[in-house]
Amino acid sequence: MEQGAIEPKGTADIDNSSSYKKIIIVAAIAAGIQFGWALQLSLLTPYVQQLGVSHTWSAFIWLCGPLSGLIVQPTVGYYSDRCTSRFGRRRPFIVAGAISVAAAVFLIGFAADIGHSLGDQLTKPTKPRAVAIFVVGFWVLDVANNMLQGPCRALLADMSCTNQKKMRVANGFFSFFMGVGNVLGYAAGSNSSLYKLLPFTITEACDAYCANLKTCFLIDIVLLLTITTAAVLLVSERPYENAMDNETEPFFGQLCGALKRLSKPMWVLLLVTALNWIGWFPFIMYDTDWMGAEVYGGKPQGTPEQEKNYDLGVRAGALGLMVNSFVLGFTALGIEPISRVVGGLRWVWGIVNVVLAICMGCTVAVTKAAEKWRAVHGGLALPPPGVKGGAFAIFAILGVPLSVTYSVPFALASIFSLSSNAGQGLSLGILNLFIVIPQFFVSAVSGPLDAALGGGNLPAFVMGGIAAAVSAVCAMFLLPDPPPETHVAVTMGAGH
Repeated sequence: MEQGAIEPKGTADIDNSSSYKKIIIVAAIAAGIQFGWALQLSLLTPYVQQLGVSHTWSAFIWLCGPLSGLIVQPTVGYYSDRCTSRFGRRRPFIVAGAISVAAAVFLIGFAADIGHSLGDQLTKPTKPRAVAIFVVGFWVLDVANNMLQGPCRALLADMSCTNQKKMRVANGFFSFFMGVGNVLGYAAGSNSSLYKLLPFTITEACDAYCANLKTCFLIDIVLLLTITTAAVLLVSERPYENAMDNETEPFFGQLCGALKRLSKPMWVLLLVTALNWIGWFPFIMYDTDWMGAEVYGGKPQGTPEQEKNYDLGVRAGALGLMVNSFVLGFTALGIEPISRVVGGLRWVWGIVNVVLAICMGCTVAVTKAAEKWRAVHGGLALPPPGVKGGAFAIFAILGVPLSVTYSVPFALASIFSLSSNAGQGLSLGILNLFIVIPQFFVSAVSGPLDAALGGGNLPAFVMGGIAAAVSAVCAMFLLPDPPPETHVAVTMGAGH
């Protein structure tokens, strides 16, 4: 703690600033979280279409995520700030979140089997019971990830105390391990023979594609529970003495009050974050579908040749996401020194958002080149090396801005919250509101927009590119630099 800083009553749950070794152990939980998300982002949109849900309606399934995140992240953050468990403030939520993630991915992986056992007919294109199980699992997964990821980031901020550099580095490590989890997840998703490790995953209702997905999720369960167990056993928290005994205002009143008391820098940060995620979500939701449908010219439910092309494209997209994750991980380790070279975190964020906007525009060029190739060589012709290379280049380059998106906003939120009246958990929960609201917007708009303008992914991608460009301008010219460390007070315990 800095000399002269006053520690609020009951906040000493971490002994000053923890070692980098312990910070790395907690940050490693991100690998387990992101392994499952990588599978979800790369394979589940095609999977749910195989269950009989159209491309347009599959967008609405993604509304489950923002609806749950809208409530869960701020609520969990608020109560983790005030948790008086003898195991600490954050660790009980981390354990509960990990167990819930394991249950959710089990439901998703076995949705087809459960649906068939409840009466789905394999001869019909739509499996309503399997879709219902999938949606429940999807919803639980997002709730659980919010329950897990928010307290993890808050614990990293607690462990950093008021050391801004350590906060930036801690979030950089969290982003790095997200990249590690992505690499593992996308590598598993791109391997079409992984199910052979667990032959029992192939059933009457679950073909090789489905069995591969099921195997991946079973591996994820083991990985996440192993890492989380190691983290909660090796990194301890002292019990938090509740300094809020006189609080009578309900949670939502406290949340509204916290929003009203936010400083101008925090509001600008939330604006840039919201625009940034409007730029990201179209690609995150439809990247592998774009590869399968637009680049490879396939269909998830078409002729056998079209389905084959689509599957090849999805696999190629998963490989592209793996390359993206390698770039993400290496970039995460360089954000801190790069920010010093370019003049601060806001310039790093602004520059990479320009890169995001350019890449979203390049998806149009790659798509048109693929369409022209098929027009000349036949509708089922696979894309030439140049088109594939262009698509893979987009995936690779986007690893740089994605690494910054996973790190910088959270580091800035933790730093700005030091001089506000909100605890780390609630501050990061408020930040999450401005991530899930854009997701809600994109989920609601992208399906109808794509259907109205030809049924593909490009309209949503163009919308994302425009939002990313606006976000870049706001980051560079409106977002202030963090205050000097000597000017921030310690409010790690929660609002006072």
